[in-house]
Amino acid sequence: MSNESEQNQLLAAYLAVGEDALKREAVIARLRKRLSALGDLSFNADDFDGETAAGADIAAACNTMPFASPVRLVYVRNAEKLKKADSEELVSYLAAPSESTVLALEAEKLAKNTRLYKAVAGLGPKAVIDCTPPKSWEMPKRVRAMATGHGIVLTEGAAGALVELVGENTVHLDSELKKIALAHSGTDAVGEREVRSLVARTSEVKPWDFTAAFAERNLAKCLALLSQMESTSAHALIAMCATRIRELMAAQSAARRGGTPVGQLLHLPDWRVKSHGAWARNFSPSELRAALVSSRDAERAMKSGADPDEVFYGWLVDTLRR
Repeated sequence: MSNESEQNQLLAAYLAVGEDALKREAVIARLRKRLSALGDLSFNADDFDGETAAGADIAAACNTMPFASPVRLVYVRNAEKLKKADSEELVSYLAAPSESTVLALEAEKLAKNTRLYKAVAGLGPKAVIDCTPPKSWEMPKRVRAMATGHGIVLTEGAAGALVELVGENTVHLDSELKKIALAHSGTDAVGEREVRSLVARTSEVKPWDFTAAFAERNLAKCLALLSQMESTSAHALIAMCATRIRELMAAQSAARRGGTPVGQLLHLPDWRVKSHGAWARNFSPSELRAALVSSRDAERAMKSGADPDEVFYGWLVDTLRR
């Protein structure tokens, strides 16, 4: 394929949008590589930050003729942070874009109903590249796949531990995988213990990890997670636990009805309730009713002057003790 025909296949603009930072980076890197194969980008590439850039300057860069190259690249990070007037400048530009420039927009979030999103999407079905991250419960699987790119294999426990320690930012996860790969010796899979010895915690525990441990009736895990949740109050935690108790009561009710989907009862997507059936079997119906009543009493005590953390700790231990 000639350079001219490949250039003709390029769209005037692309938008890499979604919270998966590593995928966004990969999209922009692939685009740079593709354009570098067509011409020299040394004097034909401009980078802008949407948080500070003026739309008129970006449009002017797009309309600049390439120097000793058939194509130019104009890259805008944080495109969602463009001011409205600056965003409108790009919308106007995209109505009649330069044939020798590719505008690459990168955004963590950009609503589909915005004029800029629609302007890019209108260029073709491949103009918008979805960089939505996997669901939380899918992240360990994604991490194990990422690890193979660094020449290592992670056990399921190791992948889960890495997500727990680092969080779900794929760039940070990839950086830690590089360090693990350098430190790991031999051909055996990397286990959970090795990950915990090599990786420092940089992510605070998410509340839903705590409520999952609560539903598992794993008191030791709950107490360990609780010590890593500095920004989540006891008031918020007991409310979330009460919600989880109600969900488990609904799951028990669904099981008694013989097949009524839990998600249907709770008006939640199936992936949100995939573990509820198993969790519900950790408690008897009377235990769940008692836990719900005692959570109300504990919340009243918190609001009446008792130490919230102490009340919640006592309620948690009483509720999960077998």
